[in-house]
Amino acid sequence: MAQAGTSVVVVGGGVTGLSAAWWLARSGVDVTVLEKGIVGFEASGRNGGGCTHYQSPLFHEEQRLWPQMDELLGYPTEHQQKRLIFQVDEAKADFHKGLAMRIPQGYAWEVLDGKQVREMVPLAGDNAVSGVLCHFGGHANPQRTSQAYAWAGQDLGVKIRQHVSVRGFETAGGRVTGVETSEGLVGCDAVVIAAGPQTGKLAAMLGVDLPMAAARAEMIVTEPLPLMPMGGVDGHGLYGRQTLRGNLAYGGGPHEWYDDVALESAPARPSGSVLRSLAKRVAELLPRAAHARVIRSWAGVIENTPDGRPVIERLSSPGNVTIATMSSVGFGLSPASGHAIRDLVIDGACSFADISKLSLARFATLSPNWRRDLNWLPPEPIAPLAQGAA
Repeated sequence: MAQAGTSVVVVGGGVTGLSAAWWLARSGVDVTVLEKGIVGFEASGRNGGGCTHYQSPLFHEEQRLWPQMDELLGYPTEHQQKRLIFQVDEAKADFHKGLAMRIPQGYAWEVLDGKQVREMVPLAGDNAVSGVLCHFGGHANPQRTSQAYAWAGQDLGVKIRQHVSVRGFETAGGRVTGVETSEGLVGCDAVVIAAGPQTGKLAAMLGVDLPMAAARAEMIVTEPLPLMPMGGVDGHGLYGRQTLRGNLAYGGGPHEWYDDVALESAPARPSGSVLRSLAKRVAELLPRAAHARVIRSWAGVIENTPDGRPVIERLSSPGNVTIATMSSVGFGLSPASGHAIRDLVIDGACSFADISKLSLARFATLSPNWRRDLNWLPPEPIAPLAQGAA
């Protein structure tokens, strides 16, 4: 046991790290969360709030837990079940046929025609051609949920240290014995690295190659509009929701890629490079909201693995380190990912799902040029105009 510090250090105060800390504390583990800024202040609190990840091995646990989270945490997440996806492109009117092959058996959903879509989504227009109503999944409020995890963890004794950046690790005997921070060394028995876009850089300090690329995802928020019967609505390449106040909060790329994300400094401010495209597509998806003013925008830096799936794994070396990078789907999966991380830290294996597909082994033959192959590259800098050019 560590002579000073804590049993488990969780690096990263986003929803994945906070959920893991809460799950560990529920099992009586002494946990300290280290966050370089403010908990939930980056992408964890600035996303569409979707809770419907039916292609993940964590999906069944995600769906089991979300309806219980307000009660389990003791604080509101504003979770609302059901999700509606609809199309405004006639060529995609039969999109439900592909969806049918991806939604696991036992989860209810139904196909809607354009009229049925408009009844549930009054802001949609005559261009709504077809939809799918999922009677599972849904959405929650990212800011409230992040805070709920933090408060619930603190109620169980989790120590949350904000504005503390991680600079390295102290190791001995093939294990991490301490975390080097901007405020000194924190001794520990085990470490969870769930630091979003910094996870790869921190893993590299331990000799672990975690392929990932960071990007900025932006969202727009409109002024409040009359509440619709269905608040969780996706389509037209967009994800988002209507808040309980009536605001539309939507994102959906394209992403702006980064070469590097610093360990200690705040992420770059929004460039506004995709806001016009977002506003245009929201107006096309929901024509009866086209008059609404955009009152603010959000941006968060998200991490992406080459195949778009998370990595959740307890390492073989150092053997007391668990890494978790959620590849842009961390919010919705957070109840289940936190449970999986708790299991890996305490028991060495996930108790409720086979998560072998989320291991690093799948990248063993990855091309070193994978980012260039995927065109996940930062935009070329614009050269300044020559002096005197018109």
